[in-house]
Amino acid sequence: MCRPEHFTVTYEINPWMDVSKPVDVAKAVAQWERLRDTFLDLGHTVDLIDPLPGLPDMVYAANGATVVDGVVYGALFTHPERAAEGPAYLQWFADRGYQTHAADHVNEGEGDILTVGGLNLAGTGFRTERTAHAEAAALWGREVVSLELVDPRFYHLDTALTVLRGSDGSAETDIAYFPPAFSDEAREQLEALFPDALLVGEADAEVLGMNAVSDGEHVVLNPNATTYADQLRERGYEPVPVDTSELLFGGGGAKCCTLELRGEPSSTSAASAGATGAASTDALSTGTASR
Repeated sequence: MCRPEHFTVTYEINPWMDVSKPVDVAKAVAQWERLRDTFLDLGHTVDLIDPLPGLPDMVYAANGATVVDGVVYGALFTHPERAAEGPAYLQWFADRGYQTHAADHVNEGEGDILTVGGLNLAGTGFRTERTAHAEAAALWGREVVSLELVDPRFYHLDTALTVLRGSDGSAETDIAYFPPAFSDEAREQLEALFPDALLVGEADAEVLGMNAVSDGEHVVLNPNATTYADQLRERGYEPVPVDTSELLFGGGGAKCCTLELRGEPSSTSAASAGATGAASTDALSTGTASR
């Protein structure tokens, strides 16, 4: 995670951003701290990367990279305003002993590449190129399923789909998604792969309710996604509402603020040294934390 010390909206690169609306940085930080504390209270580990001046969207850590089996696929951003975030995140991982790969093709990290069991679901249409899907598949040796997004409000896959179970690579999988965000072909793929998926309505999707974080038992989500929360309870999950309304001005919620770490660094000594380096450590590495 990355503290939103420099969070603001000074440019518009998605439909949620409006430069005419002032941002309350103190409120954004307080909401982010509540999100971090929620993860800690649930028993997870939260590693922090230092925020860099001039990168207001660095708080959306999910976009910084994708980590599968301890191998890090770096982000290569579509918009120049965010370009420096990719190298910053990749360096953080390299300093901690992870095997890193700088992307050759445009992708926006875990915002568009989500792990579900042995698969990776990958969004395209607005930010991430299909060629990046092939690059990721070759890097991890895993199947990557391309899903076309068609509604600009849901410009990343993690704004339209929640991995409820299996985000750590486990065999038991479950997802929820908002069907109108996807092309007809993508919906057919999702229906075939996940016939029992939760289908979420527009009222919950349009508050970025799908941009949620699940550990397989608890689902941290926007408190305004009330029907989605009810659906989750009916399926046996525990909804954990956390207000990230200020961060929504930049187009992100709980999931956008959370990059999940799956697998250990290849160099444990470097990982240990990194814990005492420039980036501070609080204690969500959901792939390696106890559940």
